[in-house]
Amino acid sequence: MQNDAREFVDLYLPQKYSASNRIIGAKDHASVQVNLAEVNKAICGAIHRMGESDDSILQLAKAHGILSKNF
Repeated sequence: MQNDAREFVDLYLPQKYSASNRIIGAKDHASVQVNLAEVNKAICGAIHRMGESDDSILQLAKAHGILSKNF
């Protein structure tokens, strides 16, 4: 993509953390995006650093019916 000065720049598309709808910042290099079946979710770096990303993925998978509710 080119800006007004005809310089090539990367397009930044902000994303939201799927569990809390907080915006993932451009400098959050610890964030990950997971494409699991038809569930496309993003996990912010703060949750990733706390080690809670696996629990977040489990909750989202249950909510979308990929896993049973009593898993």
